[in-house]
Amino acid sequence: MHKGDLAALGLMALLAAAPAAAQKADAAASNKQAAQNRVVFQVNEDDSRKWNTVLANLNNVQEELGKVDISVVVIGPGLGMLKADALTANGVQDAMSAGVRFVACGNSMQAQHLTRDDMIDGIDYARAGYVEVMRLQGLGYAYIRP
Repeated sequence: MHKGDLAALGLMALLAAAPAAAQKADAAASNKQAAQNRVVFQVNEDDSRKWNTVLANLNNVQEELGKVDISVVVIGPGLGMLKADALTANGVQDAMSAGVRFVACGNSMQAQHLTRDDMIDGIDYARAGYVEVMRLQGLGYAYIRP
């Protein structure tokens, strides 16, 4: 065999192996992505219909992606939906049981004269909701504002 024939055979072997290698790389990337799915929802509306849609979307994301870190940062008028007596309280608690993290904006709470006693047990707090959204985005969270 000539040198050129050997090179051609080597190239053909590489090309034949490339699809399998690409599939392995795609599977590895997919597994890595599955472990790193992160999303932050920003909600700043006091509308129970919208909140029920958000709660349904949280469930949809979890069903589609499986393991996913979800945070919902609630700012301004949206805080009404995190109050212990809100119509959405049970839905929020169900989402929390499924691993969703809800974060109330401390600045908005102060402006609305709300205390932690007014809120659903187990939610988290951030001094500034928008800063929390920015922080999460810096950690690689996808941003959704429904």
